[in-house]
This record gives sequence, structure tokens and C-alpha cells, in this order.
Amino acid sequence: MTDPLRVPPESLAHGTQVALRIVPDAAALTLAFADALLAEYRAAKAAGRARVVFIVPVGPVGQYDVLARTCAAQGVSLADLLMIGMDEYLTPAGDWIAEDDPRSFRGHMQRHLTALMPQATAPRIVFPDPHRLEEVPALITAHGGVDVCFGGVGIAGHVAFNEPPEPGEALDVEAFARRPTRVQRLSRETRTINAVTATRGAIDLIPEQAVTVGMQEILGARKLRLFMNRPWQTAILRKLLHGPVTPAVPASYAQRHPDCAITVTEEVTRMPGATLA
Repeated sequence: MTDPLRVPPESLAHGTQVALRIVPDAAALTLAFADALLAEYRAAKAAGRARVVFIVPVGPVGQYDVLARTCAAQGVSLADLLMIGMDEYLTPAGDWIAEDDPRSFRGHMQRHLTALMPQATAPRIVFPDPHRLEEVPALITAHGGVDVCFGGVGIAGHVAFNEPPEPGEALDVEAFARRPTRVQRLSRETRTINAVTATRGAIDLIPEQAVTVGMQEILGARKLRLFMNRPWQTAILRKLLHGPVTPAVPASYAQRHPDCAITVTEEVTRMPGATLA
């Protein structure tokens, strides 16, 4: 197998069943994400779905404000949409962090989506609860499955907070794919990069654990749609597209999904390389 880090931009996704779309910059990706949310909702309703079910991330950010504005301008109601938030940070005691905490994903969705829409037209949003882990899988089953799982990708390849196994932790490919909604201790890599993007490098401000939907719920969605806009994603994009399917790179399981599409900024397609800044 060719070293995935050597795959040039023009060859990305060639030889895979993953559709790759490249947009110019982060602003274009935000619009593409918002457009996809609305288009997939309309498509599911047109297909006869009484209740549309999405799994959604908080990051990348910006798309929910655009979605709320578009729905207001076009008179669209999302009342038939159930959004399942991918994950949420936990306190050391194992509870959700407070919704008014700036780091809270629940708070972000409230401020940037539901608060911007009339209550009657806003989607229902549910996050996995660390004390009721069975709730999200039960909701998915009750509503006939997930129509679309949207997501970003972490620096070590996590989707939601499905982290790679720790060194020495044995987990085969199929067992990892069956991992359910659960409480997850966050890796050092995830806490570090999240500190860079969210707390100006203050790693101590990034919680050590979170609750997350599992690979089982993500891979069980009818469609998988990933979005990437960070310059540090150049390597992980190549690994998820052209490396082996492995728990060491959770996003690599996208290669096995029957309907996966990834949207990235042009910067993410650039070759990884060494430099001193």
C-alpha cells in the first residue's frame, strides 16, 4: 500500500467509493454544510420520512446560524427533525458540563440554532446522557434509523469522541465498529488540539472525559457526510481515504460506508510537510 501521506491533492479519493468535494475556504465550507443539512432534510421528507433523524457535530462551527437564517428566509420548519448531538464534555463527577459553559456543545446548539428559530419550527435536539446511555440508541430504533450522520474529524481520526485505542489496548476492526454510545476518556492528542482551537492552548480547561455516540450509531446511518476545514487535517484526510481501515484511525471506517461524502477546504488537500514557523 502506498504511504497515504504521499498521495497528491489531485489523487485524493481516487480508487475509493468516497465522494470528495473541495471548496475554496472555510466560509464556503460553512455554506456547503448548511446547504447539506437543509437539502438532506428535504430529501428525507420527500422520501416519506415522518421524522427525520440526523446525528450532528458542533465542529466545524457556523453552519447552524446559516441554517436558522435560511429557514427563516424561506419559511421552512424543521419541526419534523430530530438532531442527535454527537457528544458532550463531562465534569470529573461524570455529569454534563453546564449548558451555559462556553465549552458546552449543548449550549452551542441552543445559542446558534434553536434560539434563532421560532419554537414551533425548531428541531428537537437530544444529546447522549452519561446516566442514560440507552436513550439515544432507543430513539434511533424508534424512529427507524439515522438518515444522515454529519461530522468532523479529529487530529487522530476520531469521529464524535470515538478515540483510537490507547497503546497496548487490543481491539480488532469489527469490535471497534460495534462500539456503542458510551462515556469516553479523551486522548492527549484530542485534548491538546481542542485546547489550541477552543481555549488558547489552555489544556487544563479541556475536560478529560466526554459522552459520545458510538461508531455503531455513526456507521449505521444511511448516509455519512464529513466536513473538514482545519490546516492540521491534511494528514488525517489522507489516512482516512487511503490508509488501512483500522481502529487507529477511526475515520478510516468511512471507506466501508456505502454512501459517504466528504467536503474539505482547498487547504486541507495540500501535502503534509515539515516546516519551522
